[in-house]
Amino acid sequence: MIVSYCVNPSCPEPENHPNLKQCRACGSDLILHNRYRALRKIGKGGFGSTFLGMDLRLPGNPYCVIKQLRPNAEDPDTFSMALDLFEREAKTLGKIDHPQIPRLLDYFEDQKKFYLVQTLAKGITLQKEVQKYGVLSENATKRFLVEMLPILKYIHSIKMIHRDIKPANIIRREQDKKLVLIDFGAVKDQVNTQLAASNYGQTAFTQFAVGTMGFAPPEQLAMRPVYSSDIYALGSTCLYLLTGKAPKDLLCDEVTGELLWEQEVKVSPNFAKILGKMLEVDLRNRYRMVDEVINDLDMMPYDIELQQGLISSPKKVESKPKEAQESEDNVDSENRSSTSASRLAEAIRARKARQGKSKSLSPTKITPETLLSSYAMGRDDFSNQCFNSFNLSGANLPRVNFNHGKFIKTNFEDANLESANFYHADFSRARLGRANLTKAHLLKAELQYADLRNADLTGANLDGANLYKANLCGANLTDAHVDEFQLQEAETNWATIFPDGKKRLW
Repeated sequence: MIVSYCVNPSCPEPENHPNLKQCRACGSDLILHNRYRALRKIGKGGFGSTFLGMDLRLPGNPYCVIKQLRPNAEDPDTFSMALDLFEREAKTLGKIDHPQIPRLLDYFEDQKKFYLVQTLAKGITLQKEVQKYGVLSENATKRFLVEMLPILKYIHSIKMIHRDIKPANIIRREQDKKLVLIDFGAVKDQVNTQLAASNYGQTAFTQFAVGTMGFAPPEQLAMRPVYSSDIYALGSTCLYLLTGKAPKDLLCDEVTGELLWEQEVKVSPNFAKILGKMLEVDLRNRYRMVDEVINDLDMMPYDIELQQGLISSPKKVESKPKEAQESEDNVDSENRSSTSASRLAEAIRARKARQGKSKSLSPTKITPETLLSSYAMGRDDFSNQCFNSFNLSGANLPRVNFNHGKFIKTNFEDANLESANFYHADFSRARLGRANLTKAHLLKAELQYADLRNADLTGANLDGANLYKANLCGANLTDAHVDEFQLQEAETNWATIFPDGKKRLW
């Protein structure tokens, strides 16, 4: 049942009838700024509270997030100072324009409390996701970094520092399974931080928003955050995703303050090296910029990604049976001592064995929702399964394995399928318009009558693929492995970019 929630922190009975305009318990106005009605409290912290709200002015009364900030300001001068800082902070938030960050809709002051109104990102936080489904695999954690790092790069590019990156502030959006970074109450830009420190000292706004203990690095807790502080917090978030433990629950070196996380996680040496550099207490040894992390992730050997990434389901927080753990330890030991070629062969054999087990143990019918959820939680092998007529428009599935999959009339428009494996897959009459298929493996795939208009097939391998009547108008085939006979079978036009990187005159 929808109620009208009173935002007065001292109200003894905040729930009211949805049609009331004044709280029957304390008399406070229930319509904020003559526009917004709070429906329920969804968060609380030292700075104030967060409410699910409703915009009464817009058609359909869409939901929104109302954040109430309560500065500790008793005298008029201090309140005026806090109001000035709040307006500066709101203008800072108003500059943010990114599809994976909630947009600022409004800000105002009412009854000596400050309010920010933002778009609602409906979904589940990564903290709750781990608590509900278990910890992530290494491969899923790397995918988390690959998606989060560009968001962080954008924030830093507009000279801002988030200062409170943690699993509870990252939502997996329900509609498309993409990650959304929330709670910018802690964000600081360089100008505002300097103004606050020089003009106001430790005021209401410079006192809160120092970050969360365990996730924030030492320099941030000392009120000297830098871009690298967000990288440390992102590394700490990775530890939580891999272990289910907050950093403050991990042991640390009493002399250096470094987290002793290596004994808690089991990851490849290359990934451990990246995490270690993200989590350096000494700023001189930590990554300074987001691009440095991205570059190191891109340099990780592909065979190690296969070895670590072909996991059919995420690890659970509960400990594994002793026999299973010993078996995995033996496989890891053999892998470390084998050559690159044999590691790849062993990974493929292990994957086939897992596929056999999953067929006998997992009779649950797969749906578009379960596919996206399973992938988000670390599973990336969906070989030999049927996805006919699925609506996967806009899905984010890079490097997924759809070997021998069936996708007849499936909608993959605008999907990210970079480096995906579609060996011998059937895409008859599938819709792949504007899909990202760069470096995709489409060997011997059935693509007859498939709609690939404006798809990006840069570097894709189409050897032996059936392209009869496939619509490649406007598609980018630069450096794609495809022969002239295949192209003659397909439909192309003046906008098609051929493997030589050129268009042809018709």
